[in-house]
Amino acid sequence: MAFEPGKIGSLEPVNVPQTPRKLSGTAQKRVVETATLAKEKELLEEERIYRKGVVSIKDIVAPAGFKIEPTYLVLNESYVRTIFVVTYPRYISLGWFAPIVNLNYPLDIAMFFYPVKPEVILKQLKKKVGTLEAQILSDNEKGSPRDPIRETALRDIEELRDSLSQGTEHFFQFALYVTVYAKDKKELDRLSEEVESLFGGKLIYTKRVFYQSEQGFNSTVPQGNDELMITFNMNSSPVASSFPFISADLTSDNGVLFGVNRHNNSLILFDRFSMQNANYIVFATSGAGKSYTVKLEILRSLMLGTEVIVIDPEMEYKHLSDAVGGTYINVSLASEAKINPFDLPRAIGEQVTTEDIIRSAVITVKGLLRIMLGAVTAQEDSILDRALLETYAKKDITPDSDLATVEPPIIQDFVDVLEGMEGTKDLVIRLKKFTEGTFAGLFNSPTTVAMKNTLVTFSVRDLEDELRPLGIYAIVNYIWNTVRSERKKRILVIDEAWWLMQNEDSAKFIFALVKRCRKYYLGVTTITQDVNDFLRNTYGQAIVTNSAMQLLLKQSPAAIDNIAKTFLLTEGEKYLLLECGVGEGIFFAGNKHAAIKVVASYAEDQVVTTNPQQLLEIEAAKKEYEASLEK
Repeated sequence: MAFEPGKIGSLEPVNVPQTPRKLSGTAQKRVVETATLAKEKELLEEERIYRKGVVSIKDIVAPAGFKIEPTYLVLNESYVRTIFVVTYPRYISLGWFAPIVNLNYPLDIAMFFYPVKPEVILKQLKKKVGTLEAQILSDNEKGSPRDPIRETALRDIEELRDSLSQGTEHFFQFALYVTVYAKDKKELDRLSEEVESLFGGKLIYTKRVFYQSEQGFNSTVPQGNDELMITFNMNSSPVASSFPFISADLTSDNGVLFGVNRHNNSLILFDRFSMQNANYIVFATSGAGKSYTVKLEILRSLMLGTEVIVIDPEMEYKHLSDAVGGTYINVSLASEAKINPFDLPRAIGEQVTTEDIIRSAVITVKGLLRIMLGAVTAQEDSILDRALLETYAKKDITPDSDLATVEPPIIQDFVDVLEGMEGTKDLVIRLKKFTEGTFAGLFNSPTTVAMKNTLVTFSVRDLEDELRPLGIYAIVNYIWNTVRSERKKRILVIDEAWWLMQNEDSAKFIFALVKRCRKYYLGVTTITQDVNDFLRNTYGQAIVTNSAMQLLLKQSPAAIDNIAKTFLLTEGEKYLLLECGVGEGIFFAGNKHAAIKVVASYAEDQVVTTNPQQLLEIEAAKKEYEASLEK
């Protein structure tokens, strides 16, 4: 502030411009840094406030809390324990870890591989070789007996040194941890013992965590943190044998191409007759490709000389039969094709008496009669048994008869015998509709069909729903008599087999057929889309057990849990069956199974297709071709 001259006494200020003081370079830099720090602190505070209100993925998957015990954790309502591998035997086989991976229990498995530089290992191995050679030499000088353990160790180390030097092997420190989950402490101990016994069966020594339960759990969650750090020195080969994901190879030198292995793109080429039995079961939802798959197998089996018999409920096999020159038999009330359920086998390849054949025929026909009559009392069952024996005797079919020359009775003969017996009035009335009533055209006639072709198809599409189980039962019985008469390599395909599972007698008959067919060189293919009804049936479960091969195509969510329980599927396999496309699924052959995709050539596809639009196009092209020939 300054004062204007001459006005000193007035004390009025006069503004005089001042030159700002110039800051040094260091001071300017300090000012800039201070401003930057203040701005960063402000941004960090804003970010902290923002993050406080944001939920991360860790917050979602993390448990609400857990209790740490010396040997296990209590995680929410689950009991968790980690088991780690301490030592391995001298040799471990390829895929030794598969039984543990395939356990049908929730498991977390962690593997950690720590590469070790070859020069470090070679230096250590050189010292070990020197020590072992010195000990062996010392034993020789003392005249002590040879020590096979030291000599074996020396050979192993020398082989490993050669492999490491040549680069064919590498060296790792390998850590393997398995975490098991259970609902309570008792189940946790049981699962732990089961896992330990599986390891012990491979001569692999394991231990449970002790005062490291939290570190064990953290080591097996998918974070990649090894907090246990319990490793074992291994070279490449045994480490590779521990790899848990192994695809079953179902390729053989002989057999039929079923499809392509989706794991490794190899061919699933298999001979069903090479198994303990040739039975095959197919489960799938409608439109998943089950009929397409089975028709493809039929076509390829025919090329190898196998005879095929088909029971077709929806006339789906007509196009295939016409294409290969097969015999197509339409069984209905109005058709000329008749099958007599009282027929007997023409000849028996094994030593079976005529009395046994008659007794077996009576039991089979009685099963059909129970389906016809519905509920039957014990007294009525006894009457039916006696009447059947008398019906055969009426036609001179006795234990002393020659079955090659006799004429089997028909259902009218049986009703005539019943009418002459006491207490059968109600039975006769119920059977009249099969001899004189609406259903008289089905069974009341001698057999008029013959199986003299490599492909024979029985169609039951035109049978009423009430008659369809009866018709299929009679057809299967006729086929069984034919099969027993002459041994040949045959396949019997029963489509929509759930029809037969609805009645106990027919289900029991199919089960007996599946169980005995191996002796007669027959393989039974059972196809169904009603999986739940089939598996809930006792005989349905037994048919699955007695089928060495199974094919699971796309499944419905309502049936997947029952399927998973029956076939011991993992969660990944359940998801595969729910999400797979048409013609994709899981193929089981004995103890092996693999994901499969059914493939066909263009020519095969034109023969076996079940697509209605494609069939109409083929039919139109056929008519056009025939019309061009006429011109």
